[in-house]
Amino acid sequence: MKFKLLILTYLFPSILIAQEGNPGKRVSTKATTYLSPSYQLTLDAAVALAKQARACASHLGKSVTISIVDAAGQVILISCQENVGPHNTEAARRKAYTSVSTKTPTLTLSRSARSNPDTENLANLPELLLLGGGCPLWFEGKLIGAVGVAGGGSPENDDLIAKSAGISEAGIFTQLN
Repeated sequence: MKFKLLILTYLFPSILIAQEGNPGKRVSTKATTYLSPSYQLTLDAAVALAKQARACASHLGKSVTISIVDAAGQVILISCQENVGPHNTEAARRKAYTSVSTKTPTLTLSRSARSNPDTENLANLPELLLLGGGCPLWFEGKLIGAVGVAGGGSPENDDLIAKSAGISEAGIFTQLN
């Protein structure tokens, strides 16, 4: 009995101190200088975005590969329909990466890069793919990721399918509002 009492006497205060952490969740003004709030796409969001894009592709009679990346360009989801060439998986990922990296739809980027001698070398950067089908995703004016689509038969089709991926009821849009 004395042993239990002794343990509780010395151990219990240690547990309480360890639990203190940051109870009021106050953030110092110094921390706000070094940190900014951000939003992270969830897997559920990626699935819903892919479903939106897939519905548009289906309406056009196209089988496509869809890639969803987060704001850092990391893949959250890749969805490939049957009978889509294997090269489309990497193309969809790179379109999404290009779009999130440049904060621009890839069809727009491709056309402006070709028409401007100062930006035409963008096509030579290893990870960028200047083909239509990549579109950034926005939430409350912040870039949160991108969608990439490949296999739709043309850059215009891929672009249209990618732009259909927004979820308006969640405030996720493919155009900056």
